[in-house]
Amino acid sequence: MLTRLGVVGYMNIVKTLCTNSTNRYLQGFASDNDIKNFIIENTEIVRKHNLTPEIHLRLFTPNCRFWHARPELWPFSDPFWAIYWPGGQALARYLLSNPGVSQGKRVLDLGCGCGASAIAAKFCGASHVVANDIDPVAAIATQLNCELNGLNPLPCDTENVISSEPEEYDLILLGDMFYEEALADSLHSWLNCCIQTHGTQVLIGDPGRAQFEGHGIRRLLRQEAQFELPKAVREENYGLTCSTVWRYLPEL
Repeated sequence: MLTRLGVVGYMNIVKTLCTNSTNRYLQGFASDNDIKNFIIENTEIVRKHNLTPEIHLRLFTPNCRFWHARPELWPFSDPFWAIYWPGGQALARYLLSNPGVSQGKRVLDLGCGCGASAIAAKFCGASHVVANDIDPVAAIATQLNCELNGLNPLPCDTENVISSEPEEYDLILLGDMFYEEALADSLHSWLNCCIQTHGTQVLIGDPGRAQFEGHGIRRLLRQEAQFELPKAVREENYGLTCSTVWRYLPEL
């Protein structure tokens, strides 16, 4: 049961059991509208018990059937878009509390998940926001969440941009992206390239996961803010108590 294992542990189980790619799962859906309808019917609109009550999101909650269902019964693999992860919560909260950080900027929300950080940046007056996630279902979920918050759907990119030639962004946001060592290594290299090529600013949200704290990038970060997590979020994340926003400064 998800409530007993905790969200993080359960999602690790899902990642192991769901060996089919997301695209294969999508073959059972005739159109994007089918996926939208599935998300609407199987999530709950949430704005309380997290760090950003200003933002409404469609998420899995204990009231949703797939919160408890066996992973092999899920129609999509790895539904990370249905959880509001603590690193993303910290990033969105930081942007909303400091609107000048993204105001007038070209912003990329990398690994956007539910799209909360992208939505926060747009709320704060970012001139252009792109939400990126390699899961096409996350892109659809993000667009639904934009509409839920009174925004026109943001551009959503499903290409794996890491290791590609970096586009020109003023600000890149990463929430809870350092959960695997290999991915952390790739991110470190690509972010360095973005900064050197375009002078991009990089903000990272993380609740102190071991893969992040033990990585070499950690010594190149300056803490911008730290937020105590609400009780419900702590319980869903094995008792993690706070989440931090870091600025990546490779010259340190």
